[in-house]
Amino acid sequence: MSDVELVKKMLRAVLQSSKHGVAMTRLQGDYRALTGEIIPYRQFGHGSLESFLHSLPGVVRLERSSAGEVMCFAGVCEETAHIAQLVARQKNVKKSGCSKLLNFQMRAKSSSLFSHNGNMHTQKSRSSFYPNQRSDVFSKFSFNFFEQCIYWSHIIFCNNPEAKGTAILAFCRGNQGDANFWVGLKKIITAALRFLSGCTNFVSSLFLLFSQTECDVCCVVSSAQQKPVNSADVEVVQGRVKQLLQKYCSGVWLSKIPQLYRIMFQEELHMHKELATWTHICTVRKLKYTNTFDRLVYPVLEPLDFSFPETPKAHSHSPITPPSTPPSHQPLTPEIKQKLRQLLSKYSQGLWAHALPQLFQEAFGCVFSPNVLEDLSLLADACMVEYPMPDNRKRAILYALPCQVQTQPRPRPPPLVLPYTGNPHVPPLIIPTTDFLSVLVMEVSSTDNIVLRFVGEGYSKALEVLEEAMLQFYNTVGAGLCLLSPKIGQLVAAAIEDDAVLRAQVHLILEDTVKVYCVDHGFFEVVSRKKILQLRDQFLTLPFQATTCQLAGLEPFSTDGVVLKTLESLAVGRTLLVEIVEREDTPAIVLYDTSENEDVNVNAVCLKALQDKSMENPLQVNSVYTNVCVTNVCSDGSIYCQLPSRGQAKLKDIMDKIEAHFISQLTWELLVSKPFCGKVCLAKYKGKWARAEIINLHGSQVLDILFLDLGLPASLEVSELREIPPIFLKELITIPPQAIKCILEELNADGSVWPPEAVLWLRETVLNKVPSCMKIVKLDETRTVHIYLFTGNGAQDLQSSVNCQLASCPFWQRDIHFSKITRVSEPILPEAGDSPYTALALSNGLTLPPQLDLPGVGQNMDVFVSVACHPGHFVLQLWQHLYKLVVLMGEMILFYNKQEVTQINIQKNNVYAAKIDNNWHRVLVKGVLTNGLVSVYELDYGKYELINYSQLQPLIDEFRQLPFQGISAQLAGVKQGFWAEEASMVFRNHVEKKPLVAQIESFEEGDWPWERKISVYLVDTTHEDNDIWIHNIMVEFLDEINRAA
Repeated sequence: MSDVELVKKMLRAVLQSSKHGVAMTRLQGDYRALTGEIIPYRQFGHGSLESFLHSLPGVVRLERSSAGEVMCFAGVCEETAHIAQLVARQKNVKKSGCSKLLNFQMRAKSSSLFSHNGNMHTQKSRSSFYPNQRSDVFSKFSFNFFEQCIYWSHIIFCNNPEAKGTAILAFCRGNQGDANFWVGLKKIITAALRFLSGCTNFVSSLFLLFSQTECDVCCVVSSAQQKPVNSADVEVVQGRVKQLLQKYCSGVWLSKIPQLYRIMFQEELHMHKELATWTHICTVRKLKYTNTFDRLVYPVLEPLDFSFPETPKAHSHSPITPPSTPPSHQPLTPEIKQKLRQLLSKYSQGLWAHALPQLFQEAFGCVFSPNVLEDLSLLADACMVEYPMPDNRKRAILYALPCQVQTQPRPRPPPLVLPYTGNPHVPPLIIPTTDFLSVLVMEVSSTDNIVLRFVGEGYSKALEVLEEAMLQFYNTVGAGLCLLSPKIGQLVAAAIEDDAVLRAQVHLILEDTVKVYCVDHGFFEVVSRKKILQLRDQFLTLPFQATTCQLAGLEPFSTDGVVLKTLESLAVGRTLLVEIVEREDTPAIVLYDTSENEDVNVNAVCLKALQDKSMENPLQVNSVYTNVCVTNVCSDGSIYCQLPSRGQAKLKDIMDKIEAHFISQLTWELLVSKPFCGKVCLAKYKGKWARAEIINLHGSQVLDILFLDLGLPASLEVSELREIPPIFLKELITIPPQAIKCILEELNADGSVWPPEAVLWLRETVLNKVPSCMKIVKLDETRTVHIYLFTGNGAQDLQSSVNCQLASCPFWQRDIHFSKITRVSEPILPEAGDSPYTALALSNGLTLPPQLDLPGVGQNMDVFVSVACHPGHFVLQLWQHLYKLVVLMGEMILFYNKQEVTQINIQKNNVYAAKIDNNWHRVLVKGVLTNGLVSVYELDYGKYELINYSQLQPLIDEFRQLPFQGISAQLAGVKQGFWAEEASMVFRNHVEKKPLVAQIESFEEGDWPWERKISVYLVDTTHEDNDIWIHNIMVEFLDEINRAA
């Protein structure tokens, strides 16, 4: 068979699999997915693919779609007419997009699948079979028929088996006369048909085809067709899924279930997409903070049965005891369940179960029995239950059932583009899936109607290409396409300037001019009638780029003049970073200006512009202020003070009214459901509500706030926040924060962290004591207030100030407090007979977590690369366990941020909790320096940090249950040695902060969990056309460097 005939046959097979045709822009990719090669049109003397396709009228029929795109359809002849009929009768199958994340199983490594350079053929859920490089045996399809059979069996395993089955029929019929083909195909047809039980057209056609050749092959097909494995009763499948999930009480990815089902029951599961509807069998949740499109599946908690499946003991020192069966309780009343659904509808990201009793009391004024928390199966028909920490069944997160979530739609601004029946269809603009992205702010009419466009690939860059093409077209071929009678609402091309032709819509027609709205840029322009041109369909494939958003938190002040003036000065015409808070037709966003050293929250700045500065107490140098109240003492010695002012008196009056409001009113509508940084709300301080601003988010359940009028930071659960009642909102927002940050003169010159003894002494001396007195000695450019502080209500001699009293204390000497740190210069070694964990565990009286369970050699796992130094050292995290780490760190933040600063003995090679960048991490102390700094290694992320010793706290046993998540690794397939910085940078750019698939090549165990190291192959599977093996990239790069040298 000549090369051109082979290409024709392959093209026909590709095109016959799609009854709707294949876009020419996608044809090369589909052809390569089938053959491993691109269409070699240049080899046949053609300058373009389109020219080559026109030369094959019997194979390809070209048509132009309504959107202007060239579509390719299979040419029909007598030999293929029956296949065309089969394709026409196919059901439409929605093609799933390529998941960015890696919840699929690659085929195990096999020596027969490697070519000479070590590449591996991989099986993927989104495509068929991609050879990276093939030897001469595979080139030009010159391999024998048995290898062809294996190749086509791999093509069967795809998202649309019915379509691919039709393509296989075309290939089989083309080789029907060769006996060797059927001998080879018979050996693999049974396995292939397991994946095609639902494709009745294909199975029937293949059955008839085989019946004309060999009867024994026909029997194989017949038995596979009649086997009732894949048409099992739904109840049987549900029972098996329930049995499977009992082994994964902590959850399993939905994409993994078909593979686990196949291993456990030796059958295929074709109902896994229906799991979300089987609420009596399992719970399916999408986790926001993992950034993945996959979902987790949990078993539904059975009534009165909290026992765990039997698991092997990881270590003798850390047994896990199954909880006892709780007593039976009375079922909840329908009224309580309805209130629970109402409550959970406010928390789309879930609610900790332990918060229910207090929330019910505050929101509905009724009692929620704490006994229900002991048997959460009573809530099975009202909500979904998730146990993020499977070893702690008392910590559960409740989610509203999907059918019960009803969100109140926000008011929508008027559409930017007017409806007009005569306009052709334009695809809608798709909001990017990432939470943070860059935008260009175009116009602002209110905070509820901000016109912007997205920056990046597929958005601003695609628009640049489109507008360049329009300018070239209308300056040449389309120069005479003037629109003599434009109509209101009609889409046109407007020549705004000599070097710009933009897509626009007619909004107003005057005598000689037309007012148009530029649909990609968000502004109006008045142009001459002569510059209104016909807009061709070829320029309507890109969605209109201008879109509207709303600023979150500013809805009550959407048209306030001060807010709009501030917003225009900060945002209009500038490229900013946007965080999407709510994804609706009109998204709610937060804007950030990242051009300065510190990011500026534009929403928060606009809100602060409403503050009435006359309510502040004016600050002047050398002035003395009495009746001062110190509300907070920070670890660096800075203090927050309240001064008497008009704002303080008004604040007290409003807060008293708010207290009365919460007591007299049911306030479930005031629960904070969408927290975001910069939001001003209410939180309780010492039993009373106080103003708070959200300053940081940790996952979906835990956040950091700052009490604005106390200067006091705190970490809370989302359920502890309340919205400011609307009747008090505008008054409360105008009052400036009443806490002023001050620095004690002569004590904070370097701004370093204070000794814990000094912080404790200062807190005991001045915090919330009788009114104090202060004297301002300096105000610097940042409005930082330098003061002398006095106990009592009156200015005294500076020598009697708190500043001088503290400076004279013996513990203030900088070189004294460091001597209390215990230094261990040598590693702690276990004694004879001890397990590797015993000595370290006994040194601090606490146990270590069990080792992290990993797949065996040759197996694959989905990973996230948290740190990459070079191919000889990088750190992995198991993707499926990342959400557990987020929950654990949230728990650590809640616990440690409420603890007082304590003096501890710090020992090298021991495990502690450390505060790093406002988060609490599990760390290993690597060394203690003489200047009070400590070198630590983050056991879950693999990073080295240098922190002050006061940031360390003991790691309590509750936070030692989850295995350390950081896995040290090196890259397999490359020769290890010294890595130059250029090679290290190439490696980092390909793997760091990315989700990948890792195939384990070998293990190197160590005495401690953090000393274990694995050697892995890394594969980037996020590309549509092929998998990228990282070791191949590094080998090629090193070869280029060596040749250049």
